[in-house]
Amino acid sequence: MKLLVFVLNNINKLDEFLVELSKRGLNGATIINSIGIAQSLYKSKSSNTYQSVIINSLRALLESTDHHENRTIFSVVDESQEKIFYKAVEKVIGSLSKENSGIIFTIPVDSVIGLSSQKDKKEKED
Repeated sequence: MKLLVFVLNNINKLDEFLVELSKRGLNGATIINSIGIAQSLYKSKSSNTYQSVIINSLRALLESTDHHENRTIFSVVDESQEKIFYKAVEKVIGSLSKENSGIIFTIPVDSVIGLSSQKDKKEKED
């Protein structure tokens, strides 16, 4: 099992993406609002001169986009579900190699308690 973390930059695609996941049988995920460090610094009111230079540079970069926040999706998946997730991303979001589209990474999970698929399996064993 893995914890799959997907930071989606284009939040306008979120609903379409979730529908696509559901169509493919992936219904378990947690979604949180998130913001990247560049956006956080951009909104900062820092008085430090060095930081002000960085923030002004970020301001110029970020004002040219309408990307202000992200959605971070967490899902515990097995190997087959991970592949399904990637296919849904490709279909709805497109290639993540495009600038400002998002990022996906996974973290190994040693144990999980509370997944519905585990409950179903445990009930069958009892």
